[in-house]
Amino acid sequence: MINPNKKRLRRTMMFLSAQKPGLIKDPYIYKPDSIMLDLEDAVAENQKDVARFSLFHALRTIDYRGCERVVRINGLDTPYWKEDIRCSVAGGCDAIRIPKTECASDVMLVEREVEHAEMEFDRPQGSVLIMAAIESARGVIKALDICEASGRLFGIALSGGDYTKDLQTHITGTGIELMGARQNMVIAARAAEVQCFDTVYTDLNNMEGYRQDVENIHLMGFDGKSIINPRQINIVHEIFTPSQKDIIFAEKVVKEIEDKKAKGIGVFTVDDKMIDIAFYDGAKRTIKLAKASGVYKGDL
Repeated sequence: MINPNKKRLRRTMMFLSAQKPGLIKDPYIYKPDSIMLDLEDAVAENQKDVARFSLFHALRTIDYRGCERVVRINGLDTPYWKEDIRCSVAGGCDAIRIPKTECASDVMLVEREVEHAEMEFDRPQGSVLIMAAIESARGVIKALDICEASGRLFGIALSGGDYTKDLQTHITGTGIELMGARQNMVIAARAAEVQCFDTVYTDLNNMEGYRQDVENIHLMGFDGKSIINPRQINIVHEIFTPSQKDIIFAEKVVKEIEDKKAKGIGVFTVDDKMIDIAFYDGAKRTIKLAKASGVYKGDL
């Protein structure tokens, strides 16, 4: 079964502690594309069962109004992760996030448990997707293998805090320390035709720095960003949503290429820019993204 949600729009993925009912009861009002219900770092060791109970009932009873529900399970080196998967799948989650992923076998291990849980709780086979968080130098090096490990995997995400510790450096706010991992992960994701998501930006008082960070990762080719506060949503959506200028130009490119191709013309200009067939896919992608973002009113 090919899950139709594998390529859905994911500009923002907002982290929320699954332990706190007040946080997870209505995050859809802020309109993130996805929410990350966290059973791992946001939950104390002695509260794992409580968080799981809260998560299950939230998934079963709350209408998240189309917002994707991803659950970050505990690490594969803990005694919690298998029950995290069972609870999440039974509750009706859309996807599982694997923390600290370092190799393809991590993904395959989780995939098997997800398959068992789907059968146990009568979920359609293939309905629960997987994403992998990369948090180490080894994980970055193995990014392509991770991306190609499962047909359920819709994307990979960088976890900057743990990655920089493993790299023996720290988060600076400039992005210099993340550059290699970011570009390597985007390249791997594109090669495997899955999505790629950037790490959180933790300085909530530096919105100017945050905007620059989001603009940088947009230019690098990321699909979206993990966020920790509703205040961060609008900036990401603004930068990752095509502008009307972008849309109009993309429409012209698509129409002109289709027209000129029929006439045997390979190279021409649109708005004084030299255009050929290589621009077609990018223009179509812009229109597709505009449609998914709800800002396209055309007929292409």
